[in-house]
Amino acid sequence: MPTLEHNALVEMFRERPELAPRLLATLFHVEVPPHASVAVVESSLDQLIPVEFRADLVLELRDEIDALVLAIVIEVQRDVDPDKKYSWPAYVAVVRARKRCGTIVLVVAPDAGVAAWAAENIDLGLSRGNVEPLVLGPTVVPEITDPADAEKETELAVLSAVAHGNGPSGLTVVQAALASLGRLDQEHAMVYFQLIWNGLREPMRQALEALVMERQIEGEATFPPFVQKLIDRGKLEGIREGELKGMREGMREGKRDTLLRLLARAGIVLTENESARIQACTDVATLDRWIENVLGAKTATEVLS
Repeated sequence: MPTLEHNALVEMFRERPELAPRLLATLFHVEVPPHASVAVVESSLDQLIPVEFRADLVLELRDEIDALVLAIVIEVQRDVDPDKKYSWPAYVAVVRARKRCGTIVLVVAPDAGVAAWAAENIDLGLSRGNVEPLVLGPTVVPEITDPADAEKETELAVLSAVAHGNGPSGLTVVQAALASLGRLDQEHAMVYFQLIWNGLREPMRQALEALVMERQIEGEATFPPFVQKLIDRGKLEGIREGELKGMREGMREGKRDTLLRLLARAGIVLTENESARIQACTDVATLDRWIENVLGAKTATEVLS
């Protein structure tokens, strides 16, 4: 059964169909045919493909004389599903045959492992033909950390938060995306917020909660009102300094967790003293610097310099 996250990503492209060709051009550097309109046509796809081969969404690009120039089959993929390596070529073949235009598959896969799997070339047999899906995953979606950039490209900022929200710059990426939601109507903003929130691991959720509460206490309205209400107002009014320190520690713990995961991924083994040094660090700027140092480092000494 499709999840809220799956449906929210599908709705993003249904509500903003022009987003797909724009991302093809800007992120994949694909030469999208000149077109005057983009329309959702998944209802007609139901008549083209048997029920066991049902795509999430199909878009048609038409030129100024209403001629079809490209069809985009959009699939949201949250997990590895071997069956899709058989259904995706079916989408391309059937839609291309019926619509008489070029057809591609665009897979939205926020998880890095799923994205890598989805991007694999699909051999149709004896290396005589293939389908190569374009995959919108963490390696393609940029980290949007500037609120001004997020304001201009809200949907891309949301995709960035979903793809990178648990990474080294996760809190900054999520902040930019959440700040941009203020330009949307509350219904869409709430769906996007839930999409981002559900993708965050517990340390990053705690860090975000701590940040939101700090901004509330300090009177800085940097998030849309519904995000500001993440923390119960009653708790906020009676908060004690010790509780605030606890939330700040949650933010630091999130950064320590990120640092340790990156070190493990890089194959850098910590001594007991180095591990204790990380756990004892309470300076956010220092933790951020260590996280940045992991890139290209070979030893823990290089990271903790």
